[in-house]
Amino acid sequence: MSTPSEKYASFRSDQEHPAVKEFRGLYDFDLDEFQLRACAALEDGHQVLVAAPTGSGKTLVGEFAVHLALQRGQKCFYTTPIKALSNQKYGDLVSRYGADKVGLLTGDNSVNSEAPIVVMTTEVLRNMLYAGSQTLLGLSYVVMDEVHYLADRSRGAVWEEVLIHLADSVSVVSLSATVSNAEEFGDWLETVRGNTVVVLEERRPVPLFQHVMVGKRLHDLFAGEAPTARVGAPTRSGNPAKANAPVKADVKDLVNPQLVRIARDDNRIFRDDSRKPRRRRDLPKGRPARSHFTPYRSDVVEELDAGALLPAIYFIFSRKGCEDAVVQCLRSGLRLTKPSERDEIKRVVAERTADLPDEDLGVLGYHDFAEALSRGIAAHHAGMLAAFKEVVEELFARGLIKVVFATETLALGINMPARTVVLEKLSKWNGEAHVDITPGEYTQLTGRAGRRGIDVEGHAVVLWQPGFDPREVAGLASTRTYPLRSSFSPSYNMAVNLVRQVGRTRARDMLELSFAQFQSDQAVVGLARQVQRNTEALEGYKESIDCHLGDFLEYAALRRRIGDREASGSKRRKLDRRVEAQESIEKLRTGDIIRIPAGRSAGWALVLDPGMRSEREGPRPTVLTLDRQVRKLSMVDFPTPVEAIGVLRIPRKFNPRNPQQRRELAQVLRTRTDLLGEDGPPSRTRGKDAISHADDPELQEMRAQLRAHPCHGCSDREDHARWAERYFRLDRENREVQRKIEQRTNTIARQFDRVCQVLDALHYLEGDKTTEAGDRLARIYTELDLVAAECLRQGVFDDLTVPELASCLAALVYESRSKDEPTSPRLPRGDVRLALERMGSIWRDLSALERDMRVDFLRSMDLNFCWPAFRWASGASLAEVLYESDLAAGDFVRWVKQLIDLTEQIADAAGPTPLRSTARSVVDQIRRGVISYASMVE
Repeated sequence: MSTPSEKYASFRSDQEHPAVKEFRGLYDFDLDEFQLRACAALEDGHQVLVAAPTGSGKTLVGEFAVHLALQRGQKCFYTTPIKALSNQKYGDLVSRYGADKVGLLTGDNSVNSEAPIVVMTTEVLRNMLYAGSQTLLGLSYVVMDEVHYLADRSRGAVWEEVLIHLADSVSVVSLSATVSNAEEFGDWLETVRGNTVVVLEERRPVPLFQHVMVGKRLHDLFAGEAPTARVGAPTRSGNPAKANAPVKADVKDLVNPQLVRIARDDNRIFRDDSRKPRRRRDLPKGRPARSHFTPYRSDVVEELDAGALLPAIYFIFSRKGCEDAVVQCLRSGLRLTKPSERDEIKRVVAERTADLPDEDLGVLGYHDFAEALSRGIAAHHAGMLAAFKEVVEELFARGLIKVVFATETLALGINMPARTVVLEKLSKWNGEAHVDITPGEYTQLTGRAGRRGIDVEGHAVVLWQPGFDPREVAGLASTRTYPLRSSFSPSYNMAVNLVRQVGRTRARDMLELSFAQFQSDQAVVGLARQVQRNTEALEGYKESIDCHLGDFLEYAALRRRIGDREASGSKRRKLDRRVEAQESIEKLRTGDIIRIPAGRSAGWALVLDPGMRSEREGPRPTVLTLDRQVRKLSMVDFPTPVEAIGVLRIPRKFNPRNPQQRRELAQVLRTRTDLLGEDGPPSRTRGKDAISHADDPELQEMRAQLRAHPCHGCSDREDHARWAERYFRLDRENREVQRKIEQRTNTIARQFDRVCQVLDALHYLEGDKTTEAGDRLARIYTELDLVAAECLRQGVFDDLTVPELASCLAALVYESRSKDEPTSPRLPRGDVRLALERMGSIWRDLSALERDMRVDFLRSMDLNFCWPAFRWASGASLAEVLYESDLAAGDFVRWVKQLIDLTEQIADAAGPTPLRSTARSVVDQIRRGVISYASMVE
């Protein structure tokens, strides 16, 4: 029961924030303190950043922005990173406020776009800002859900573009997962957007217990209470610089000792197993069998079901692994649903997929999919058809699906909380190598465990694997570090749009407001402090150097110049001697008697073979020494030039491998050299090192200035000189730090300048204006935007048919998931190949220009989707296209939809030309069957 003071505080809050009070009345539960703080700040006119764990209810703050907009007769945009999440939020808002007040814009769909509340993907809002859309009029609030997507390598820049370019009159509500540098992100938002309140919530709404499954047995990861299992347990986030710091020993000491013992025994058995026979019957008697193993997927599900730990999300970092897991569960006879649940599942599946073409159901695997769902089992990954994924999401949210085998993409965006999360492995394939998941990724994945308002606790289960270290898992489970790092960089499309709108100078200034530049500048702060400390130290050194006779720094600088001059002279002489020595060796002939000046073979020798000149090592003569050894010499043996002091005839049949012949020839050599003495005749080069610098007039002039300087006669001269050396050394270090600062500041602006140089060279820009070609480029949003614009300008697409144009444009959108796809894919014959060759030539020319301008934006074209696009545009069936391409249905649909997006952009950029008509025909031709259905549901 609330105390009188708490009741009074609540009364005062309701008086000061009537909109929050009204909003609270819409819910049958109490709002959390962090939600109330964020809503109150928003009502007070502040912009808000909310960083909170998954499932904590941060989207409620975004819904309050919607409530405020409707209450005040204003407009609110609610943006999400993916279309599926937009559809989900659209449905939520329609059910609360009615279809007449809520619209949807996702690129594919435009529903009630002029409504006061419009849900859209972030890219749609970015494009509206660049186009100056009239829909932006009256906009007062923008909710940016999942704003931490700005760290995404391929799409993250869009979020920063929106935050930078939105009008100052728009209040932004940024909703983020828990990140360890939320304060830094909030500081940037304050800089870019104005007054921003940062609301951090690091406590999980549901306690999370950590487990490890060894065989069929579930073990607690921690001996006592897990750090995440306390009610309201805060996460351990903080300084991003410490994100990769080792976990404190006290956390690892909490690990269940039984798991530590199992790991020790398992590692011992694993080492022994590496040396034992493969066949079990050949095992030596008394050898312990492996009792600790990774459980089968079906066994894991059965154990979770027996322990009342379902529903569960079972993360497998492989699409094929997810599909295989479903098959394994079906073959094991696993059934997790009741008859009434099966009937409801069948009804929902039939209703949601009724519009799918009957002829495509077989190739889509519909019947196996429906059978698995009826048993409460499903997969969820990017390769699935969007309609199938939506069915899985709906049924799982309703508690009808008990286990979903999913890739890590499920951890982002879609609202699918579970009682338990299972991690099959703690490593994943990142496209190039198998890498361990980070503490931040572990937090994101396990954050799904524990349904607020349903579960009293959540559970995270990690499966035992060979080489498993429970202490490392404890480190992942107790370290909450997920630093947000900007992936922003100016693109060609961005550059022409900005220059067209605000001019080059203003565009450059705007880009310097990016989070990427802000983080770079923050990194400079430490360097700036170092410069400040060095500068203060230099002032102290100056006091110690002070001389009553004159300027000692001037005197010391003169001494350094003299030393540098002498050192450089010595280096030049050394180089000259090396060149002279090499030339002298090249003059040697077979039979010459020489004296080797240095090395292990120093002394008299007879040249047996002058050797061939090597570009890297110089000449390598072969000689016979007085001690009867045959040696191959190098330049190391000749620091000074060598001269032949005589010639000795070598017998024609002399064999250097014959000891007797070597002995006889060495004896003749010794007889000849005994007459010359131990040192031999004086060398023309001997004594050169002792030559003074008298022949250097500049050096002599500096020495005269040194002797004439007043400080030359100072009694403390050498003491001052030592301090001067410290001064010059620190000053050199300080200049190096300052150079680093210059390199890190204005990096985005300098990159923008280089992008503009490319566009200037290609005549897309003329000063602060865009050319006709630049206006076309401004309408093309794709990674290969400049290639597409150049192909338009050079007429590559002009005479192509509908299937041919679809095939060529596919090369600009598709990107293989793995490097295993064929490098010489199947291509259509005729004009398509000629067009692709021209496109390849354009790409190579642009890449060369990029190298000259020191930018790198254009990835290689990928031709692996050209044939499927051609066949689909030619009217082939889905079964034929998937069979010929070996693509997953979901992948095929997704790439065709991206192809539709680009084709519509090409039609828009082409203007009133025949190409526009062809491009629109491409869209009509490929938006059919399962693609047409996907456009309706996404």
